[in-house]
Amino acid sequence: MPASVLTRYRSPWTRTVDAGTALHGLREWWRGPERLTRALRALRDLLGDAPASCAYAFTLFVTWWTLRGISDFAGHRLILSQSTNLHNMRREPVQVLVASAFWTEGGFPWGTIIGFLIVMAFAERWLGTLRWIFVFAVGHVGATLIVVTGISYAVHHHLIPLKVVLATDVGSSYGFSAVLAVLAFHLRGATRVAWMLALVVWYGLGVWRGHTFTDYGHLTAVLLGFVLGAASLLISLRLERWRDGQARATTTDPLATAPSLPAPDTSRPDPAGSR
Repeated sequence: MPASVLTRYRSPWTRTVDAGTALHGLREWWRGPERLTRALRALRDLLGDAPASCAYAFTLFVTWWTLRGISDFAGHRLILSQSTNLHNMRREPVQVLVASAFWTEGGFPWGTIIGFLIVMAFAERWLGTLRWIFVFAVGHVGATLIVVTGISYAVHHHLIPLKVVLATDVGSSYGFSAVLAVLAFHLRGATRVAWMLALVVWYGLGVWRGHTFTDYGHLTAVLLGFVLGAASLLISLRLERWRDGQARATTTDPLATAPSLPAPDTSRPDPAGSR
């Protein structure tokens, strides 16, 4: 039985959807009766399949509540200590890489929390929790390391002000952007290309208008997501083709499928030689 399960298994990277068919099915679903009840049930099922996204959204609420309960000065000091700026990355890189992803600046992060409960939850249900965490971590950590390396180079060559070394930089946007890029590989054909182009144009405009290291980090995270998604899709396709080829070879080989004959029983005496 385990062998048959492995033969039928398909990686999430190869389970793509057609956007037109999906939209048609959504319209037909929406026209049915009791749409509100079914929508709430669908949302419940979505969140039930995305524990990491729900936990992340709850953590963002807790950290926001923590900042709300302290003074502005203490909150700024706390955010500064958790930022992935050049100063902190030289002193405690692992701590700030992890902690910075769970803090936000400003008011209540409505958009971020809703994004996690809908977009990130959808991506987690498609990829699975462990794959989703891996993609998010690659985007957050990878983009941060690349940006910090660029800042170090620019500061060393006096290309940017020295105050950037102590800038605040927290949030989940790098990981979020990488997952958005990976979602392109859940689509097929022209829709995938259109999604990828839309992301590049959107984040490219951010770099062109803002020229901040955060804008460069978002674009870097998107590119990392494209590379990770393409590599994962290619590896999954090759593994599934190899597995299917092995299964076909096993089913067509008569020696591999023929039942083996029972061995002769030598424990009994030969009737012809007995009286």
